[in-house]
Amino acid sequence: MESPGSSIRSAARATFSAPKRVPIRWRLAGGSALLTLVILCAFAGAVGTLTAQRIHSDFDTQVRSAADRLRDRLVVHTSLRNEVYVDSPGLNTFGGAANAAIKIVYSDGQVIKQSDGAPGWLGPPTLGGTVELRGYRIENRRVPVTANIDDHFVGYVYMQYARPLADVQATVNRVRFFLLVGVLSGAGLALLAGLWIATRAMAPIAALTAAAREIERTRDPARRVPTTEADDEVAELSRTLDGMLAALDEARTEQESALQRQREFVADASHELRTPLTSVLANLELLAETLDGERGEAAQSALRSSRRMRRLVADLLLLARADAERQAPKVPTDVGEVLMEAAGELSAVADGHELHVDADHVMVDGARDELHRLVLNLMENALRHTPPGTTIRAGVERENGSAIVTVEDDGPGIDPDLRDRVFERFVRGSGDSGRSFGLGLSIVRAVAESHGGTVRVESPTTTGASIARGTRFVVTLPVAAREPAPTV
Repeated sequence: MESPGSSIRSAARATFSAPKRVPIRWRLAGGSALLTLVILCAFAGAVGTLTAQRIHSDFDTQVRSAADRLRDRLVVHTSLRNEVYVDSPGLNTFGGAANAAIKIVYSDGQVIKQSDGAPGWLGPPTLGGTVELRGYRIENRRVPVTANIDDHFVGYVYMQYARPLADVQATVNRVRFFLLVGVLSGAGLALLAGLWIATRAMAPIAALTAAAREIERTRDPARRVPTTEADDEVAELSRTLDGMLAALDEARTEQESALQRQREFVADASHELRTPLTSVLANLELLAETLDGERGEAAQSALRSSRRMRRLVADLLLLARADAERQAPKVPTDVGEVLMEAAGELSAVADGHELHVDADHVMVDGARDELHRLVLNLMENALRHTPPGTTIRAGVERENGSAIVTVEDDGPGIDPDLRDRVFERFVRGSGDSGRSFGLGLSIVRAVAESHGGTVRVESPTTTGASIARGTRFVVTLPVAAREPAPTV
């Protein structure tokens, strides 16, 4: 069970490594946008605070000024019956534009006159007081009262001028909203601008990546990467990659030259070995016929080993020629006839196998000896790796402008671990018991490819609940462009 400490460390590593998985252009643009957002937030905070303070201050000044103007314009008289009434101005008219509530009251709060909609909870007035109560800014002023007859001073009443704070708060909220929109818009524009700049800045890197991907696809180090006009880090990277590719191209050329010389040497050496081997085989055959007893048995053993060596030299020579791209002369050849000849050679050593051949006459441009080796190796492979009693079928047919050579058996099939490597050199199955060099199928592939064809092995297919046994090799060769005229 994973400990809590290791879980925390894993989560921390994942958290810190997450930004590294983000593309560089997004990191650059995001960093630019984040920095812009921080600066704009600080600026908007300062501007919003100062603006809100200024709006509140202006609102307070407006309320005080309006209250003072109303006090100066108010005319309050007493009637003959000592009733106090407000002569002018009209309270609704004065306070309507500012959405103000106005009351004229006695000192105990009894209302003399008030504007429409004035709240009843303004409370008793305070001399010269400024009060914020239940969302209102209230200014209280003392107003003199005069007699209606001779305008002599009678006493005082009180005026209450109230403005709702919601008006100023709505203004502050609008300012904050516009600041927020400005901050987010500025950050968004900074992100877009950062992406555009980062994309432009990363364009040389993208060109280098595309060139490297093309070199990877073609495997051609002779290609060159694009360079930039600016003498910056990208230009230095381009020069470094270009130098690396030039060194790799030079090393590859040297390696190819060395491998070519090696292939030519192997081909020449294998060819030169055939002459002394032929002489050795002739002498051993003569000795095996003339000597008796132990000397005769020794000559027979040496003859068998020499024949095996000749077969190995011939295989190596064929593969070396294929590697060195040395093409044997090709003439129109009947593949069906070649298959029949190879089957005739193997019929004497079938060792209990049933060999069936069904070959059409199909002409291809090829080297007869190499084609003979191809079909012979396929049938020998089937004989070697299947038990006695197995049926082996070989055939040649024309299909869609190609010669199709097939060799199949109903034996145990190929080991799944070897199926993908059967055409590689020196690969032998578990039941080979050292009877081959592991070159037969690699020679089949080399001959097929040198003739412009292909070879494949088909795996057993499932039929119902059982699995079909056996192996099927299919060689596809292009037919001859022009078949020779029949001889009379």
